[in-house]
Amino acid sequence: MRQRGRSVSMDAAYRSLGRADGIRWTPAGVEVEAPPARLAVRFLAPDVVRVEMTPAPEVPEPLPFARTEAEWERPGVAHEERGASLWLASDAMAVEIQSDPVRLVFRDGEGRLLDRDDPESGMGWRYGSVHSFREARPGDRAYGFGEKTGPLDKRGQRMTMWTTDVLPHLPTTDPLYQAIPFYVIWNAGRAHGLFFENTHRTHFDMDREGTGRYHVWSEGGRLVYYLFAGPTFAQVLERYTRLTGRMPLPPRWSLGFQQSRWGYVPQQRVEELARTFRERRIPCDVIYLDIDYMDGYRVFTWDPKRFPDPSGLCRGLKEQGFRVVTIVDPGVKVDSSYPVFREGLEAGHYVEDPAGKPYMGRVWPGEVHFPDFLQERVRRWWGDWHRTLLDAGVAGIWNDMNEPADFRVHDEDRTLPEGTLHRTDEGEVHPHREVHNLYALLMGRATSEALRRMRPQERPFLLTRSGFAGIQRYAAVWTGDNSSWWEHLAMAIPMLLNLGLSGVAFVGADVGGFRDDAEPELYARWVQLGAFTPFFRAHSAHDTRAQEPWTFGPEVEAIARGAIELRYRILPYLYTLFWEAHRTGAPIMRPLVYHFPDDPVAARVQDAFLLGPDLLVAPVLQPQARERMAYLPEGEWVDFWTGEVSRGPAHRVVEAPLERIPLFVRAGAMLPMGPVTQHTGEAGWQELTLLLYPGEAPSHWKTVLYEDDGATPAHEQGVSSRRAMALAVRERHLALDLADPEGSYAPARREVGVEVPFLPGPPRQVLLDGRQLAEGSGFTYETGRGLRLQVPQEGAHRLEVAW
Repeated sequence: MRQRGRSVSMDAAYRSLGRADGIRWTPAGVEVEAPPARLAVRFLAPDVVRVEMTPAPEVPEPLPFARTEAEWERPGVAHEERGASLWLASDAMAVEIQSDPVRLVFRDGEGRLLDRDDPESGMGWRYGSVHSFREARPGDRAYGFGEKTGPLDKRGQRMTMWTTDVLPHLPTTDPLYQAIPFYVIWNAGRAHGLFFENTHRTHFDMDREGTGRYHVWSEGGRLVYYLFAGPTFAQVLERYTRLTGRMPLPPRWSLGFQQSRWGYVPQQRVEELARTFRERRIPCDVIYLDIDYMDGYRVFTWDPKRFPDPSGLCRGLKEQGFRVVTIVDPGVKVDSSYPVFREGLEAGHYVEDPAGKPYMGRVWPGEVHFPDFLQERVRRWWGDWHRTLLDAGVAGIWNDMNEPADFRVHDEDRTLPEGTLHRTDEGEVHPHREVHNLYALLMGRATSEALRRMRPQERPFLLTRSGFAGIQRYAAVWTGDNSSWWEHLAMAIPMLLNLGLSGVAFVGADVGGFRDDAEPELYARWVQLGAFTPFFRAHSAHDTRAQEPWTFGPEVEAIARGAIELRYRILPYLYTLFWEAHRTGAPIMRPLVYHFPDDPVAARVQDAFLLGPDLLVAPVLQPQARERMAYLPEGEWVDFWTGEVSRGPAHRVVEAPLERIPLFVRAGAMLPMGPVTQHTGEAGWQELTLLLYPGEAPSHWKTVLYEDDGATPAHEQGVSSRRAMALAVRERHLALDLADPEGSYAPARREVGVEVPFLPGPPRQVLLDGRQLAEGSGFTYETGRGLRLQVPQEGAHRLEVAW
């Protein structure tokens, strides 16, 4: 019996764990027999616990592709029996295993309750499905869950994890393209997380009916979950991404503006598009080619009439500073004259139907077979075919239709039948119901590994529509086929924030909307928002109006140019955030509650966000709005455009003319800014200016600027630069301390600019390394433009300014 989208009623068929009938202590945990089930609880680290409930011995272990082979610090775990309970404790967390019936209670190192089984239903199984009922506490807020529509806080929602091709999607649409069974619970300023490692269709009922309990259940396999103690969002995500992996540091060009459309054909149109960007002085780094560049939608081919010289195209665009990214779908056209099809058929590389024949699906090329990415040999074969694109000069790959979508199936899933068969390299057979959620992850792995193998001196770039937990190891993610609706502009913010809180930091939504016709005002507001999202791409369908910036008229073109230019200016700040995400798993785009966990109002904000710790972005999300209400958390916030200082926590009305997105800088911030360039490889991109925002109240802040060559994997061998910076502000005085850069990478510049754009008054004294500077020769000051000077790139320096 299948249970879809709602909690099952717990009738006689449901069996929860009963009385413990035997225990075995292990070095970091305990195993409990509760026939016919077995429970294993084990500390991976002091603040990470793994729980596994096996309803019967024959139920296989979960397929391991979501996890990495992470090395964990060895926890010291104390074991104790107290009456009817077993206790495991580390320095950071304690687990009580109640024995009759078996129930788990988790507490932090100070004895505060983190999480617990529902006393009545606990863990159990029913008709092959496995269940976890958990206590829902007053004040809980739930974040994460991968890609989901609806509110940022998922308390009270019901969701399913099953990668699905869906168009269009609405605030109530579920499931979508990404399936990430991970969430973070925030309560009273503290956070903890849970990851359910199960690849079957999995459901989350986050107390939809208000019964005071959460219900998570999977339609097959074992119940395996990991609990991360926190207590901060950052600590939860650091641990979760240690388990599932972190994103590689991408090439710098992939942080620039990217232009896409289904219908950029023929070759001459693409070349004209590139010339127009440069002639109109609108920065852009990437042009995408959708499915119509192929010969009859055959993957790894070029249409010889539309694209007679793909190598010449890619070479010519690269000379102008553009990279080309091409789409690759998994469906292989059934065509005996097509080498990719023949090779796959002869080698047995395709997913099979229950009769053992290659499954026949239907997508853009017509009838297709689907590669069986569960096998390493198939992943290698598929990856090797990318050489046909790379040899032509393609710089990155775009995976689409990889849920996998199948037009032949007309039910709500639009995918392969669940009884379709996948095989491991060892010959083990796994039904599609078990492998489905992994399909895009494994396709992404095949592609990413091929790019690294074929271009070992370049960083790979891969974009994917679908994925599972761990997809951040291989690809950036966009939110799929959205629409040119104001509602979708607003929906993008909580969707991207929850993806970031699910370990996927490199995320974005199609600027302007993919389907339907974007109106000029909507496009203007969307490109302003997109400039502050980690992945910044405009994309539209072939049957919609053109959505290049200049197609909306001179006013909107100028607005788009200004928004994109600002994106390029903030790249040094943004690149440092990418490095932080690569190193720690932190999101780049963050909800306010991430940095202000004790603020219950911040926990509800879903129409604004933080880009890193220092920029608060409050986009305009309504038509004809020329002001909006913005919430500012605790502290001082400086209006990026006017310099006005506001003190939070407070709501305030902000002016928002069409050409301006409301933007605030945290007082005390040091924003590293670059020049406006037409692409990230243009001469002069290494220029650097630090913008200082002292505010009015005393403060002291520290940060780090990260730099490397932006192109090669040399940073993996330590070829990078890290510069610590600190800004101290007291009454009418600031002191900036720049440490000597650490690391072997040396940027190609001799000086760093320093600006205080909103210095409260004329400077009385400016000291650099104790030496007083003279106005004109040492610094400049203009009312309305602030203070400006240069400091040497090399060495440690101290700048003091009094006014």
